[in-house]
Amino acid sequence: MSSHAAPAKSEAPATPGGGLRVRSEIRELEVNKIFRQLIKFGGSDLHMQVGKPPVLRVKGTLRELQMPPIDKEQMEQLLIPMMDERNTRIYYEEGGADFAHIVEYVNEQGVKEPWRFRVNLFVQMGKPGMVSRKVERFIPDFAGLNLPPVMEELCKFEQGMVLLAGVTGSGKTTTIASMLNWINHHERVHILTIEDPIEFVYTADKALINQRELGMDVKDFHIAMKHAVRQDPDIMLVGELRDRDTFETAIHAAETGHLVFGTIHASSAPSTIGRILDLFPQDMHNAIRSSMGFNMKAIVAQKLLPTIVDSPKRVPILEIMTFNPTVKKLVLEGQDEKLSSAIRICKSEGMQLFNDSLKFFIDKEYISRATAFEFSPNVEELKMALKGIEVKGPAIL
Repeated sequence: MSSHAAPAKSEAPATPGGGLRVRSEIRELEVNKIFRQLIKFGGSDLHMQVGKPPVLRVKGTLRELQMPPIDKEQMEQLLIPMMDERNTRIYYEEGGADFAHIVEYVNEQGVKEPWRFRVNLFVQMGKPGMVSRKVERFIPDFAGLNLPPVMEELCKFEQGMVLLAGVTGSGKTTTIASMLNWINHHERVHILTIEDPIEFVYTADKALINQRELGMDVKDFHIAMKHAVRQDPDIMLVGELRDRDTFETAIHAAETGHLVFGTIHASSAPSTIGRILDLFPQDMHNAIRSSMGFNMKAIVAQKLLPTIVDSPKRVPILEIMTFNPTVKKLVLEGQDEKLSSAIRICKSEGMQLFNDSLKFFIDKEYISRATAFEFSPNVEELKMALKGIEVKGPAIL
């Protein structure tokens, strides 16, 4: 029998989600050696594609490992044993599966450390492939992530919704983890997370924390949310808002007295409004605007940029839009094109545009001007700001 054969079913106890939880200590996987290379080189992501050596993303740049290319048969032997019965079924039925994977790594002091990875296994052109992201073992605080002090204020709402917007790999999950951990250290509340899969594992301090993984602990998001109303949460993390049903369920939780955190794929804070509306038919847009106007507390859009210093390797560039009366009025009236101007004139309330964040890190000599200009949504305004010229926005009301 191959050394990559899956363990017998009796070795993996059934879970409420209907899947099988494979014990990491049962066997050592060959693929773990490649994961350890990612840890060794301080990379963030591991890419594996048939016909190529493994590729690491280190400080934002893709680099091939000094290994021979991996053929299809070898790739299957490396990747398929990572999955339990449930994820194997999903992989073959849907062409891909998401799950968490844990690898033990012996550090320089000779101590074994468990490292957690978020794995996406998929089929491309009929061949197996994988992209895996390393989840940092410790949840950094705001200062450690170079986040602005106003992030603390976004953790203090009694109820409502706070969204982190950005593309894949922009650091949204880490920022939310830092926010929830701040609450954990400061508030006696019940935090309930619904994740797919669980990434950061919290150590309870003042807060009571329950973390549920879709598929593993509960069948799906809607059942998890149905259970949630009976679990007395004060604060909820609902993961990514991918579709209409997910957003409606999450905003309803915010309406009924919970503080709800979530992520969404959007390029900026103002454009998040349109991204949410796109999930719904036109005849529902006014109702959704009303719901956002009265329940949304803040939208933070984030990008990760490489630095020109040894540490940190990357810094988060943030656009922050809180729902003060001006922003609420614009959202309710459908004047989304004026939201950037509203952020500009409300900087004293903790709001900021991407350019404000870019200027901060240029002044701190963390990022180059060339990089800042490449990612700036308005290069001319950034150049003016660097010269000390204040940009005046148009009247918005």
